[in-house]
Amino acid sequence: MSNGTVAILGAGVGGLVAARYLKSQGFSPTIFEVHHDLGGQWNRHNPNSGVWPQMRTNTAHFVTKLSDVQYPDHIHLFPRNGEVMDMINDFADTFGLRDICRFAVDVTGLRQVDGGYEVTWTGNGETRSETFDRAVVSTGRYIKPDIPAIDGLDRFTGDCGVTHAFDYKSPQMYRDRNIVVLGGSISSLEVASDQSMMGTGRIYLSQRRQRYVMPKMIAGTPLEYYAFTREGGLALGTTPVDELLVATKTFLETFGGNPARYGAPAPHEDMAKAGVTGSQHFLNLVAEDRIDVRPWVKKIDGTTVTFDDGSSVEADAIIIGTGFDLHLPFLSPEIAKTVNLTRKSLELAEFTFHPDLPNLAFIGLFAQLGPYPVVLEQQARWIAYTWGGAIDAPTEAELRQGVADCVADDHHGDYRQQHEMALRFGRLAHVDPGGVDDPELLEILAKSAVSGEMFRIVGLDALPDAEERLRRDFWTYGPPDVRRDIAARYGRDENGLKAAAE
Repeated sequence: MSNGTVAILGAGVGGLVAARYLKSQGFSPTIFEVHHDLGGQWNRHNPNSGVWPQMRTNTAHFVTKLSDVQYPDHIHLFPRNGEVMDMINDFADTFGLRDICRFAVDVTGLRQVDGGYEVTWTGNGETRSETFDRAVVSTGRYIKPDIPAIDGLDRFTGDCGVTHAFDYKSPQMYRDRNIVVLGGSISSLEVASDQSMMGTGRIYLSQRRQRYVMPKMIAGTPLEYYAFTREGGLALGTTPVDELLVATKTFLETFGGNPARYGAPAPHEDMAKAGVTGSQHFLNLVAEDRIDVRPWVKKIDGTTVTFDDGSSVEADAIIIGTGFDLHLPFLSPEIAKTVNLTRKSLELAEFTFHPDLPNLAFIGLFAQLGPYPVVLEQQARWIAYTWGGAIDAPTEAELRQGVADCVADDHHGDYRQQHEMALRFGRLAHVDPGGVDDPELLEILAKSAVSGEMFRIVGLDALPDAEERLRRDFWTYGPPDVRRDIAARYGRDENGLKAAAE
């Protein structure tokens, strides 16, 4: 017997994992997707994808996946975008999700009506509407490029024109060209690095501020086992802010280095204002004088780009990597007003619900540092479990307090951290393993990267091999000193196997 119908807007990772868990709770979901195939951002053929053909992940495979499926053994630690897409297809096929997708339909309206939510869409030359009991908005956070206001940008006359990193699809077209890349976060640094290593003419990276930059690997250990551990995520909610900032700065300068030592500007002395991003090669390319870091652009005149310090260069191309705005044009004016939709944020309880919009959920629409799949999986479980009655739903008072907390957070449009958000939704879904009665496992959990397996050990939909997989990842990828310490304490060898009895 069905718990009711659910319209899911978007067939990316968020929409697919929401459908998987809603089905498990007895709902009948229908996924609306504007493209003719699923995958969202990871489907590089999707017009709403910012993936370029040769892009690899910036995050290790054990956190760039959903816990119901595994990458084949031959996949390297940082998969190609197509290999991530294969994982998503595997997930969709495992749970029969392709059959519930309506492809090549453009949702133009979502409004609250008696009995649920009316979805209006266009497809095959006609416009249709249908009412569903519930709805999930999962259209993605990164589909509308934010174009900065720069004098003369719209009149740039370089041969390769102005492109946003979202539309960076043909890297070869820039070979032997002089390029100004705008922005200081991950997309800008990765595009600048990509072009620099192709042997282009000259790369100029123009940014408003210098962030700390972390690589993918630290002495052979994936960054996630240092920066996105369960222990670190828990500390975000318990450590005084001043102590946390000092510890963060020490960590960044120890393992990533001060960018000034590479020839880039120094980050702000105040860690709260400095910021951090990731890029494996960027700082080394700056040190090799293959990327020239400049201040922000003041004006553009034809092909001449002038920076705030008065210096100028001649450019053939400008590539913009200054982020994205929220793009939810289909929301009715009433819903948009209720959630106080802005270019950067929504006012929701726990980034998901609003008390005045019962049976409507938003998934994955917060800006985040770190990979989304693990976080989206736990958020989807919370939605499905509460709607299905498997766990208690938040009360109206709790939802109103959650919205008030969001409003009180002056920076609620800023980036959140992957481990913080995964732990948040894992606790809400009652699948956090923090109460297991196994001291060794608790230590391994604390020192492990926050992965999907971590939240399949206990609670609803627990998997019998989840603990084994988590332990395997830890003994394979965890920091050597941490592994040695735990191995010695619990009588294991360097591979995590029990030492032979004497």
